[in-house]
Amino acid sequence: MSPPLKPSRDIARLIEIMAALRTPGTGCPWDLEQNFSTIAPYTLEEAYEVADAIARGDLNDLKDELGDLLLQVVFHARMAEEEGAFDFGDVVVGITGKLIRRHPHVFADEAGHTAEAVQGLWERIKAEEKAERGEAAATGALAGVPVALPALTRALKLQNRAGRVGFDWNDPRAVLAKIREEADEVEAELDRREAAAAEVGDLLFAVVNLARHLGADPEAVLRATNAKFEHRFAAIEKALAARGKQPQDATLEEMDALWEDAKRAEKARD
Repeated sequence: MSPPLKPSRDIARLIEIMAALRTPGTGCPWDLEQNFSTIAPYTLEEAYEVADAIARGDLNDLKDELGDLLLQVVFHARMAEEEGAFDFGDVVVGITGKLIRRHPHVFADEAGHTAEAVQGLWERIKAEEKAERGEAAATGALAGVPVALPALTRALKLQNRAGRVGFDWNDPRAVLAKIREEADEVEAELDRREAAAAEVGDLLFAVVNLARHLGADPEAVLRATNAKFEHRFAAIEKALAARGKQPQDATLEEMDALWEDAKRAEKARD
């Protein structure tokens, strides 16, 4: 591991590199063509890659992915600086002040709080900040949940908000019953594709709710299932290759039998 440098020096160098990339005439043509909208998808992608490294427990990869995510912050800040809106320093000052304001139990004289109380304190201070800026307070229990969030995550946040005001079941079995009800409604509409698709949306929303009641993150559990599917399908491909076949050469029944073999092998290892 290389000797650590002062963070201020490291950040300053990164900002200089980004400025050079965005300098007309001498910078990178691709970087110069970008704007907030074209870079936003990359920002989301890098955030997901950070989450993936965490899920895999790969701290070395996490270090690299955090660097890529930091680059996105510097990129957006540089474009804003070019427009005279704000720069990277303003971003740092903003988040530093926000963290201090929203943690009076750490940086001021308020007594210690539980994690639940801190969450409520954070929300109250956010509302006070908006009022001080003259922004209209968000109305409704569901107001302020970002539309751009992944659908599963947004569903979870909407359900949490509704649950705070009492619109919620108190038993996961009731949610499971709702899932069965939604599945029946999908079946009833199978001959009408658009209607069936809408019912599938309701079914997914109910499944997210069950995950919430079980204390599970729906994004995380679906990622785990995706990984399990990939592993089992790779086992199918390997077994077929041993028979001189590819998946497109096999029957569904043959692949399903190999799938069950892969499941049994997993259980034997556990």
